Amino acid sequence: MTSNVSNALLTAASADPSAQIVTIDPATGAELARYDAMAPGDVERTLAAVHGAAGQWAATSVAERAALLRSLAAVLRGDADRLAALATAEMGKPLAEARGEVLKSATTAEYYAEAGPALLANAPVDLDTPEVEAWVAQEPIGVVLAVMPWNFPIWQVMRAAIPIVMAGNGLLLKHSPNVTGSALAMREAFVAAGFPADLVGVLVVAEPDVPQTIDGLIADPSVAAVTLTGSNRAGAAVGAAAGRAAKPSVLELGGSDPFVVLADADVAAAAAAGVKARFHNAGQSCVCAKRFVVHADVAQEFTRRFIEGARALVLGDPTDAATQIGPLARADLREVLQRQVDESVAAGAELAAGGRPVDGPGCFYEPTVLTGTGPGMAVFDEETFGPVAAIAVARDDDHAVELANATEFGLGLSVWSASTDHALAVARRITSGAAFVNAIVASDPRLPFGGTKRSGYGRELAAPGLLAFSNSRTFWVAR
Repeated sequence: MTSNVSNALLTAASADPSAQIVTIDPATGAELARYDAMAPGDVERTLAAVHGAAGQWAATSVAERAALLRSLAAVLRGDADRLAALATAEMGKPLAEARGEVLKSATTAEYYAEAGPALLANAPVDLDTPEVEAWVAQEPIGVVLAVMPWNFPIWQVMRAAIPIVMAGNGLLLKHSPNVTGSALAMREAFVAAGFPADLVGVLVVAEPDVPQTIDGLIADPSVAAVTLTGSNRAGAAVGAAAGRAAKPSVLELGGSDPFVVLADADVAAAAAAGVKARFHNAGQSCVCAKRFVVHADVAQEFTRRFIEGARALVLGDPTDAATQIGPLARADLREVLQRQVDESVAAGAELAAGGRPVDGPGCFYEPTVLTGTGPGMAVFDEETFGPVAAIAVARDDDHAVELANATEFGLGLSVWSASTDHALAVARRITSGAAFVNAIVASDPRLPFGGTKRSGYGRELAAPGLLAFSNSRTFWVAR
């Protein structure tokens, strides 16, 4: 089930044999594995080990770090099938999507291996005087605590971990309990690539103990910074703890992304892309399109095409190559989704497709489309983390902007129009961390990723993701 490295960690965490984390296959409801939860002493020892390794790692050259990232990319590519199968078993996504996560992580490691040395190089500053030489150096800060969610068990970890270690830091990972196997596998991948054995540490913490454990770790002097991807509730707690400790933090807190279709859009292309944008990963993504704001002139055609596309999706066994939508990751997530659908219908939305759990084992939910939605309805106001799409009709561009902005979130935005200038003019009036024109919102290691408003702050990936947990140190040398 786990390697010797992971087993050593789990064996040390057996102070309370009754405290266990059980992972469940959401497609069948079958138990996958059991892991002994760590006692406080085990957490402290894991942190101490990462802290010690980070101190030594900081002294390694940038070239050496880059070489090991290339090795990590090779490990991920070579083990892609096994890692994908593990992610699929633990959270239910189709195998092709899970494998895509692993390969994207490998690409990210290669990107930072190539771009990282230049980004971390000393930057001379010309002060226009021969008496002074000045430059800005990027230096490691120590141990970064990463609190990660379950929806992308591999990619979420790697998009944070890779730039963190490239910057010369250590990583202490607290992953979601239902993907504990994936968390341990990520640590093993770093070890297999040749990184120091304790540079990446994994915390296996029982759910009731997580808030207190995270709060204590952020306050601990051995932790230099924290990054979190997760709920607003978790983000508020972590952000507050980081503020009290005066430590850097990056928060990515989800979204309710608008997908805006203007009157001059290619409706067929927009509808086809919209189905992919909403139902990828069974709708369990922060950057899934969730609210479809469609100009009245094309609303009827778009809605018809979108509903047809949603109904044509193949839902089933995520290990079957024909499957496009697997189960939701947990039963409680399906219950929340059903509540959002029921409340919205009660508030006046029309159920155009789906709307119910699928009978039988597992946590499957029908691809669902609600029309006639708008502010004041749960599927419009809240983040829907599942295969539920909300369609709203806009009278004109101004109304489309108003509807798109009628949210407390601000992560991604997609605008569709035959005119790039038209689309950009609308996009600039809508608050988001990223705006995509005639394309589905996605993350790319070459581009900064993050949100505004209640979608969080700070940026991952690209240069900002590398420098987020680096000390920009000024050097001034008088001659």
